[in-house]
Order: sequence, then C-alpha cells, then structure tokens
Amino acid sequence: MNATTATYVPQYRTTTEFLVVHCSATRPTQDIGVREVTQWHRQRGFDTVGYHYVIRRNGEVETGRPETAIGAHVKGHNAQSVGICLVGGINAAGKPESNFTQAQFEALKELLDQLQTRYPNARILGHRDLSPDKNGDGKITPNEFIKACPSFDISTWLRTQ
Repeated sequence: MNATTATYVPQYRTTTEFLVVHCSATRPTQDIGVREVTQWHRQRGFDTVGYHYVIRRNGEVETGRPETAIGAHVKGHNAQSVGICLVGGINAAGKPESNFTQAQFEALKELLDQLQTRYPNARILGHRDLSPDKNGDGKITPNEFIKACPSFDISTWLRTQ
C-alpha cells in the first residue's frame, strides 16, 4: 500500500496531562477547517490532521483525530495531550496576532470545559508554553518561545473566563 492509499490507524493515549491550545497561523480572512489542515499536515508527512479539534472563525468545532488518539501537534508532548487549534493567529503581515472571533473564544471555553470534565487533572496550556526553558529559571518567557502559538497568553485569558 502506498502513502496515498494508506489508512490512518491511531495509537491511543494512556494519559492526558495537557490540553494544548494552538493557532493555525493563518490570516483572519482565511476560514479553513479540518479538511485544509489535514491537507497541510499530510504534505508535512503526517498520517492525518495532527489536532484533535479545529475551531473555525464562526466558532464551529470540527473534530480532527479521535480524542483518545495520540496527536501530532506539540513535539515531546503528543502522547499526553489533546490538541485544539483556533483558526487565525497572524495578521496581514504574517506576524502573531490574537485575531480570533468572539464565537471562537466562546467555543474554546465550552470545549475546554467539556474536556476538563473528562480530564480533570489536565493543565490548559498554549503551544508556546511547552517551549524549552532555555535559561533554566523555571519560567518560559517570550524570548524562549519556539512559536508564538496561539498568539495570546492562555493563562491570562483563562483568568478572565
């Protein structure tokens, strides 16, 4: 069987330590979903979409990988996390920007509430929060971010919800 006809067979997580929020790094004029992200991820060599959920600009939550499957969204942490991708996250110049819609933030809040019911001990983090602590001070600061993703501070946002 060649790569174009191969069927995705998931491996399953045995633990869920993190709920990781991402962005698609697309401009606010781009309304994409699981179909487009799957195409991008397959072009990068993934079997299928790396995220478990994608939240479109209108707030619609689309399911990607099965929730119980190991994702492909944050190096070193896929086997312990659920990946959620908000569509958007960069401006017209390609720079990080929190340009998500109110509908997306409402859908994110509802989805995180549901996921925390299923995984009560899981920590909610942004992708950037799993960057390495390069200076070893116990904090991950902007100068250490591998990516700006999801283009906002998830812990600050959570405190306002």
